[in-house]
Amino acid sequence: MSTRSKRAPSLFEAAGLEHDAPRPLADRLRPTKLSEVVGQDHLLGPDGALTRMLETRSLGSLIFWGPPGTGKTTVARLLSEATALHFEQLSAVFSGVADLKKVFEAARARRETGQGTLLFIDEVHRFNRAQQDSFLPVMEDGTVVLVGATTENPSFELNAALLSRARVLVFKPLDADAIELLLSRAEEIESRKLPLDADARASLVRMADGDGRAALTLAEEVWRAARAGETFDAAQLQEIVQRRAPIYDKSQDGHYNLISALHKSVRGSDPDAALYYLCRMLDAGEDPLYLARRVVRMAVEDIGLADPQALVICNAAKDAYDFLGSPEGELAIAQAVIYIATAPKSNAAYKAFGAAMQVAKTAGSLLPPKHILNAPTKLMKEEDYGAGYDYDHDAPDAFSGQDYFPEALGRQQFYDPPERGFERDIRKRLEYWAKLRKERNS
Repeated sequence: MSTRSKRAPSLFEAAGLEHDAPRPLADRLRPTKLSEVVGQDHLLGPDGALTRMLETRSLGSLIFWGPPGTGKTTVARLLSEATALHFEQLSAVFSGVADLKKVFEAARARRETGQGTLLFIDEVHRFNRAQQDSFLPVMEDGTVVLVGATTENPSFELNAALLSRARVLVFKPLDADAIELLLSRAEEIESRKLPLDADARASLVRMADGDGRAALTLAEEVWRAARAGETFDAAQLQEIVQRRAPIYDKSQDGHYNLISALHKSVRGSDPDAALYYLCRMLDAGEDPLYLARRVVRMAVEDIGLADPQALVICNAAKDAYDFLGSPEGELAIAQAVIYIATAPKSNAAYKAFGAAMQVAKTAGSLLPPKHILNAPTKLMKEEDYGAGYDYDHDAPDAFSGQDYFPEALGRQQFYDPPERGFERDIRKRLEYWAKLRKERNS
């Protein structure tokens, strides 16, 4: 007979709450069939790519590319059920070559009994090149149907050999309607409404940032915080949930997508869109000096000499931020963004530089014409270095009209200013000088 004393019941057991901890709302609402997946109609709708595959009962290897909380893992699991494949899941974060070998061996054994395997790899981009290469033979011989999930651009993160054997399917961030549908399902399963007014509910949808899991987590936080009969407005909601940080990785796709959107908004002369993307990046924690450098680049690439002040103002904004720091200095960057977005646009200098660089690379080591070379020695003077050079300031209109290109190359034209902004005046000067050059060289 045991001599151990009997354990006293815990408070939870005494209260009759000895069951397992409640499952998170996102887990309870996980779809049990593909038709319940929201926000991915382009894949699972009547004409969706996955719908067509399932109709033929043939499933090839796939790469699911999309942001978190869009259903990649759920769809992979449901695909295995729909195709009667054994579902095996690994995370590239926690798995290595030894884990892969065990999974491949088990899949081979399963295959001999007539059972196929769907191998789902979460964060597949985290595997190195050698690990990614290990999938190739088992994909080719049909040992596994690989479904890899990644939040990063497969073009940059996955081997070309792996990509050539798999089809990439893009999962989209959930739109407002899809998030609303999830919230409605949550209210149904909870048998209670979210204690939010209309503005607060719309704010919660925006905070989710296209992530269904995040939307349900936020909903749980709201229900936990609400007292009986209490309804939150948008300001109270932000206080309660402390606002979820935007999905943004300064070294990955989010970073490049938003800076591209900012640059193209400036180029498209849309100051409002440009300010929106600038603020998105600042709010997400982007380095303001990085943004200031990119704004300087925009000034020289897309405004150029159509407004020579653009570069001056953008450099001044960079210096102002350097001097003031955050958050005061951010206003200077915003002001520069507005200036260049509303400035006349020209890429003439940008194109001229590129064209001149191409000619410079292919022209070899052609010497400039002798008349524009200095003659610091007697020998060079005897070789006619500098002979016949006309000092432009001594010529009428301070323009001699001489040719400055190497004789073997001949005259070239790289810079072609448009009839916009300050470059309209530059064009008039160039046309006038071209006329003078023709007269004085005829």
